[in-house]
Formats: sequence, structure tokens, C-alpha cells
Amino acid sequence: MPAVRNPFLERRVRRADLSALQRVERLAKRRARQSGRITPSLIHIDARAVFLEPHWTPILACLDIVHTTTYQYRHAVSLGPHRLMLRPRETRELRLFSHDLSITPTAAVTWAHDVAGNAIATAIFDGPTDHLVIESRASVELTAPAWPVFAIATSAIQYPFVYAADEWTDLGALTVPQYGDVDGRLARWIDGFVMARPTDTLSLLKDISNGVFIQISYQSRDDEGTQSPNETLERGWGSCRDFAVLLAEAARRLGLGARIVSGYLSDPETSLVGSAGSGSTHAWVEIFIPGAGWIAFDPTNRSVGSGNLVPLAVARNIAQVTPVAGTFLGSTSDLLSMEVVVRVKNASSPNDSFPAQSGRADIALA
Repeated sequence: MPAVRNPFLERRVRRADLSALQRVERLAKRRARQSGRITPSLIHIDARAVFLEPHWTPILACLDIVHTTTYQYRHAVSLGPHRLMLRPRETRELRLFSHDLSITPTAAVTWAHDVAGNAIATAIFDGPTDHLVIESRASVELTAPAWPVFAIATSAIQYPFVYAADEWTDLGALTVPQYGDVDGRLARWIDGFVMARPTDTLSLLKDISNGVFIQISYQSRDDEGTQSPNETLERGWGSCRDFAVLLAEAARRLGLGARIVSGYLSDPETSLVGSAGSGSTHAWVEIFIPGAGWIAFDPTNRSVGSGNLVPLAVARNIAQVTPVAGTFLGSTSDLLSMEVVVRVKNASSPNDSFPAQSGRADIALA
């Protein structure tokens, strides 16, 4: 029986990146080798692309991620407890195949979940050491489409709208602004995007996210901490952390629930802002819209949806999602160096590997 063409899927897939499409068959074969998995057949329309049956979600990427954090001290120091948020957070668009955590020197590691459902590892050390190496290895599968369609509830299509009572209660502090705005500068900036009331909710949020991208220059910062939204507006520049904080605060001042996400930016083409290699630590925002649920907005790259994003943790405040945080007994001069390296390898082919990206943006030292 001849394959039936699906015009909608055909239009959508033709717009996708060709290199990603060429990996679909290889990824499908990889899944087929897994025990108990049955892979549906692929529909070949022409030589340019592969089209999938509507009931099967296409695999856009299978990634092996290695995140290594290394500290060197002037002399042996006593380490306090370290809080690690390095286990990728599974979603309907991200499947975690495996995760391993290795720490040198040896530490006693316990696991728990925080109030947001993030996996938290706590490392406790016995004796002094002049170095610390924390390595996280994860293998994930991404199925987030490049051009997502969101099933927004009718009641929330137009802004302003009112959350249901249970939603409002559960969102709680995620709807409350976290920063002051004494002179009203932030409020005026946000109002500049609200062209009418009512207005299309998703378009409004896209406009604000795009406004952050257009009006604020990206600048990577190795120092700790995050700028306030008004500081970012005044300076006109910021890192991905600052972009995320500004967008989240804008959404909250509109009465919407927003949370900060930390994780990895997968960038095999090395074309995205905030990535100096195939992958890097990154921060973005998720905003809750009834019907669609949590929608990812990456103002650093002017994108909507979870494509290219691998979440580690979500929280109300960006300080709550630091991947590695800990203390040591001594002065700041005792810390000689600290390096973070994120390496991403395309698991679909042994030849599809990418260079490492180094940085310091995800460490908090008390």
C-alpha cells in the first residue's frame, strides 16, 4: 500500500534543518536496538527529507553530555557540603537514558528532590584535599520540535486572563515579582509591548522575549551573581542569566507564573548566542499558560520551545538552580583556579562529536 502524504508534516519537516533530518534514520535504528522498543516505519517522500507517520514523535537529537568542574587549591583545605544539580530533568520532550556522577576525592553522596521536583545530590567529604573534580555524564534523547504548536486553552488565548483558582494557588510565588521597581522603569518597558487589551497572549510573550534579544546586548560574564532587571535595562547588556531574569520578572509583572531554568544549550552548528562550542551551561525561562502548560522562552536566542535545550533544574530564583554550589574552609586566595568544561557528543554517530566549551558561569562559592 503506498504511503499517504501528510501535507502538514511535510511542510513542517521541509523547514527543518537538513542535517538533523539526515540523522533521523540513524537515530531510529539506535532506538530499535534497545530492548523492548518497536520503531514504526519511516515514510520516504523524496531524497531531501524523511517524513514520519503522524503517531510517532521524531527524535531530533541523542546527546552524550559530559560536564566537568575542577577546583585547584593552594594547599589542602577542608570542603564543606556541596549541592549538585547536574541530573537532567526529564520531560515529555526529553528522555534520560543514563546519568553518572563521579567525584574526586571520594565523597558520600545522597539524593533528594526539592519542592520543584529537581534532583539534588549532596556530597559530603571526609578529609582535606588540594583539588576537587566533579564530573557528570548524561545520555539524553530530545524530541522537542523546532516549530512547536501550543494547545493554549480558550480562556488564556487573549491577555489579560485569569488563572483557575487551583492554578493560581499552586503557582504561588512564581507569579510574584522578585525585584523592586521604584521609578517604574521596568513597568513602562513592559507596557511598551502591550499594544492593546485584550491582545494575543503568546504573541505578547514572544514580543517581550524578542525585545530582550533586540534591546539587550549579550555579554558573557564569568563573575557570580545576576543583574537586576533594571540594571540590565540601564546597562543595555547582560549574560543569559540576566536575560532570563528580565523576562521572568516581566512575565510576573503581567500576573503570569514564570520560573527560571538552568541547563545546557545544545549547539552542534555552533551558531547560537551564549555557546562557544557544541554545548554550554545556559539559563532560560518557562512561563505557564493554561492548556499548553510550561512553555520555554530563550530570550538569548530569540526562540520559543524546548528545541536545543536540556534542563537541569527549575526554580523561582536563579540562585536556586546553580548546578554546583559549595564551600571550603579558608580564604578566597586559597582557591587557585576553577574551570568548567561542557562537552557534547552526538550519540547517533561515532563521528559526530564536537569540541569542548569552557566557562565559569555556573559555580557558586559561599
